[in-house]
Amino acid sequence: MLEYSSIINTFNFKGCNISILRLDLIHPEISGNKWFKLKYNLEQAKAENKSCIITFGGAYSNHIAATAFACKEFGIKCIGIIRGEQITEDNETIFAAKKNGMEIITVSREEYKLKRTEEYLKALALKYPDSYIVPEGGDNEFGEKGCEEILNQETNIYTKIFCASGTQTTFNGIANSLQNSQELIGINVLKFEAKSNKKNAVILNKYHFGGYAKHTKELLNFKQLFEEKYAIPLDYIYTSKLCYAVFDMIDKKAISENDKILIIHSGGLQGNSGYEKRYNLNPNRQVIEQVG
Repeated sequence: MLEYSSIINTFNFKGCNISILRLDLIHPEISGNKWFKLKYNLEQAKAENKSCIITFGGAYSNHIAATAFACKEFGIKCIGIIRGEQITEDNETIFAAKKNGMEIITVSREEYKLKRTEEYLKALALKYPDSYIVPEGGDNEFGEKGCEEILNQETNIYTKIFCASGTQTTFNGIANSLQNSQELIGINVLKFEAKSNKKNAVILNKYHFGGYAKHTKELLNFKQLFEEKYAIPLDYIYTSKLCYAVFDMIDKKAISENDKILIIHSGGLQGNSGYEKRYNLNPNRQVIEQVG
């Protein structure tokens, strides 16, 4: 795996200095937090002398795309169990995964729901005895351990750190590595009430915009305006909601000008094309109003 180096962009919004840790730039294929989630899982597979990785994801999964490339680089076979039996021929995520050597197995949504059950995992282990199973999104202790390395000495100056939260793997990993002077705010992108049991770390549940892989016109407008003004690309599912939340909190004076703000850009940009096809979105639509 490659060594990690920080790339931070900084700008001002309504008197607040905002820095964005660009995890989306650390690798062109193993994007953002996926790099950290896979790092120790791959090392563990090697330690257990496993010859194949099995993992799970949707048809446009960033995790699937990243795992396929990482396994190719690591010299290990991989299998992706994909939710949904219908995959269109123009699916760039699956095409790239196959090109990088991943064997794709599609299953019904009903079967996919069993992916964490003991019985289902035992059956997979019997069928593929030389395999190492990585949960969807890298959501396990090794994924969390990798995410503990997202913050480093360069980020110690920030007092408020923001990240998007789904499975909470990234959130928990970052929370484990906070300095005493830092607070972590997770923006939940799922439509359920998530809670944090970590010190100096909270999760906000009001910025999901309808739930996972959902959006509103307001969010689409924000994404386009943000990208045009700051030249930082966002994904639809995670970082658009994350940055919207930070800007909204600044607007509502929930963040002070004295706070030193760091936003974690968790990548996921490869999924934008598939998202736009799914919802028939035009990424070049007209701007409605100005941001900032």
